[in-house]
Amino acid sequence: MKNAVIGNNKQKANLIVLGAVPRLLYLLQQETSSTELKTECAVVLGSLAMGTENNVKSLLDCHIIPALLQGLLSQDLKFIEACLRCLRTIFTSPVTPEELLYTDATVIPHLMALLGRSRYTQEYICQIFSHCCKVRMQALKCFSVLAFENPQVSMTLVNVLVDGELLPQIFVKMLQRDKPIEMQLTSAKCLTYMCRAGAIRTDDNCIVLKTLPCLVRMCSKERLLEERVEGAETLAYLIEPDVELQRIASITDHLIAMLADYFKYPSSVSAITDIKRLDHDLKHAHELRQAAFKLYASLGANDEDIRKKIIETENMMDRIVNALSESSIKVRLAAVRCLHSLSRSVQQLRTSFQDHAVWKPLMKVLQNAPDEILVVASSMLCNLLLEFSPSKEPILESGAIELLCGLTQSENPALRVNGIWALMNMAFQAEQKIKADILRSLSTEQLFQLLSDSDLNVLMKTLGLLRNLLSTRPHIDKIMSTHGKQIMQAVTLILEGEHNIEVKEQTLCILANIADGTTAKELIMTNDDILQKIKYYMGHSHVKLQLAAMFCISNLIWNEEEGSQERQDKLRDIGIVDILHKLSQSPDTNLCDKAKTALQQYLA
Repeated sequence: MKNAVIGNNKQKANLIVLGAVPRLLYLLQQETSSTELKTECAVVLGSLAMGTENNVKSLLDCHIIPALLQGLLSQDLKFIEACLRCLRTIFTSPVTPEELLYTDATVIPHLMALLGRSRYTQEYICQIFSHCCKVRMQALKCFSVLAFENPQVSMTLVNVLVDGELLPQIFVKMLQRDKPIEMQLTSAKCLTYMCRAGAIRTDDNCIVLKTLPCLVRMCSKERLLEERVEGAETLAYLIEPDVELQRIASITDHLIAMLADYFKYPSSVSAITDIKRLDHDLKHAHELRQAAFKLYASLGANDEDIRKKIIETENMMDRIVNALSESSIKVRLAAVRCLHSLSRSVQQLRTSFQDHAVWKPLMKVLQNAPDEILVVASSMLCNLLLEFSPSKEPILESGAIELLCGLTQSENPALRVNGIWALMNMAFQAEQKIKADILRSLSTEQLFQLLSDSDLNVLMKTLGLLRNLLSTRPHIDKIMSTHGKQIMQAVTLILEGEHNIEVKEQTLCILANIADGTTAKELIMTNDDILQKIKYYMGHSHVKLQLAAMFCISNLIWNEEEGSQERQDKLRDIGIVDILHKLSQSPDTNLCDKAKTALQQYLA
């Protein structure tokens, strides 16, 4: 049958008249039929569907669609592909009502699940969707769900042709102002998601000149509250990683001022006049506020001038600070995100953040928040603890050390990183008392736990913390007198372990700091194992590591210091001077200079 009907419309019509279709459908649906038989039946039916429109009508009259959709539940990929190929042919025929795809609510999710099975399932399903897209919002919504955070699907959709036109171009047409708002919004979402998944460039005209302006329009007063929420959230997602789009959005239709209006619901006037309206406003007030905060966070992610504009918008800092104690977790999270974005500005940390004592509500948020809020709030705390931030002092006084040491024990690696990062910032150029408090609260056990953490970021930040703790001589000597043995152990372990260049470099810099201590030096000089390691890294193939090892040596042999003669002699005995001579011939000028300076210490 299959060979008889291929390319022969007359034969197709004959078979249909003879009643082949019900029989084929019967075999296709029989439990007892083998998969090969079912697949062959689907192929023949697909071939019949390729004929005239009358053929398709006959197939539809025999209820072919439910039978083929049922076939998609099979486990066999070849059979699924045959059913999809046939469905594609039927749905792209003008005589097939698109509604048939939507009669059963489970069909679309199942098709979406099959998308990734093979190149063919992708192609056929996209063709089915894009055809039904001409008349249905359903399919457009489907595309937006499909493309979201899915590079593979987005790359496929970008190249799908519908009647000779690329799918993105069809979406762009649907953004036009004369189209229904729901269609404009959903098309903008599709293009946004395809852009974020890397299938469309951020500087493509369809994003810059079409999608972005359409989403800004959705934020205006004329739109329904629901539309304004969706517009702002989608725009926030579109511009989040791209500074150029953030700049363009910030100067489109006075967006920054337009968003300030999101905070004016429920409006007091409507309170008395219209109870129903008030109820609606109340419902959406939370959503509007969180959408505005999200968009402000994206707008201010990189650009100093935009941050300034946001902060100068009427009562903005008060609004954000108040939102930190709202009952809605979504609003709290969005407000913390917005503050975090603004806290990347040195200028604002010194001014607005100080004027509004932002650290107070932030510390409160950190007391008992769910993880997703904790991650963003602790990131922001890292910024508030930078040495130029005036909030550093009061935060310390409000018990931050305990809180941060607690975070370093979290199951969540992002929280461990932020806890240790904030402690690292806190220890930078800090006084002895603060350093002692950090070490006491953290405990040596926990410090070494963190030095063997599986997360590279945690390890790097912990080394950064150690480096900051071991700076300025009296501090170095003090800390090494109490924790010297454990710290030297940790350093040895890391230098022996399988770690990347950055980790080893940080560790050698910690050693160089220890070598700068007055009494702490002896912990290196009496440890032959460590001296051999420094010697090994002086001859390493990586310049960064050679330089870091050189710092250790320079600090150990410096002439003006007590005991320098003995140290120089011991290092000469283990062959350090020979290496210095070699390094003084190095093509790397930095390394060459450092080696020459060190050799002069021997001559002085």
